[in-house]
Amino acid sequence: MVRSCEQAVAAGLPGVAFTDHLDFTTWTDGDQIGAMDLDPHRYARMHLLDIGGYLATLNDCRQRFPELRILSGVEIGEAHLWAASAAATVAKAGPGGPDRILGSLHAIPHEGRLTAADDLFRRMPPADVMRRYFAELLRLVEGSDLFQILAHLDFPRRMWPRAAGPYEEQAFETEYRAVLTALAASDRILEVNTKSPLVSAGLLGWWRDAGGRAVSFGSDAHQPWRVGDKFKLAVDVVEAAGFRPGRDRFDFWRL
Repeated sequence: MVRSCEQAVAAGLPGVAFTDHLDFTTWTDGDQIGAMDLDPHRYARMHLLDIGGYLATLNDCRQRFPELRILSGVEIGEAHLWAASAAATVAKAGPGGPDRILGSLHAIPHEGRLTAADDLFRRMPPADVMRRYFAELLRLVEGSDLFQILAHLDFPRRMWPRAAGPYEEQAFETEYRAVLTALAASDRILEVNTKSPLVSAGLLGWWRDAGGRAVSFGSDAHQPWRVGDKFKLAVDVVEAAGFRPGRDRFDFWRL
């Protein structure tokens, strides 16, 4: 986290949000995944977020880098399936909870288990993977009010097989628009993720059409050198879609 802050300063960013993954492999009462009787082990290595250690390191970074606004955060995986577990863990973050709460989808129910989206490309045609992903993403948006920002809208696009030809957003316009309409109706924020292939200005136009009024920028870094990566290009795309800086340097970009 310290090295990520160093990179943020070097990149000229005014702030950084550490939205660590919040994933679960054991359900409790109130988690829908329990009622569905799904095997939840979608990745070989998954660990519950150490809230205490995270907050201690966050506070250390704030003392070391007073020139940065350093925000707390989590990225809740499959929040619609883990509602009770996620809400209880977020509450441990203290009064008011994390500064930023992202919702994301990495895995889809398939044949009795929660299956990582990239694994599905080995089991069915690529277009079917995307459509199943968007259908589950819609269930996430409509089934959870825990998160403020929808992360990496089309996550499996990162693993799109070369043999399938270029990925075309227009091929899934109906599915994109359904998700964006539900997200806008809940008055939430769309992330422009720079680790994924950048969304087009046209797709952000669909976000506007749906009633979306704000976007955030996320480098989805995982490694310090990625902090702020491709932000200048992302800004060009967002501006081409009509969004502008918000009230101050730390605000979302808005229409």
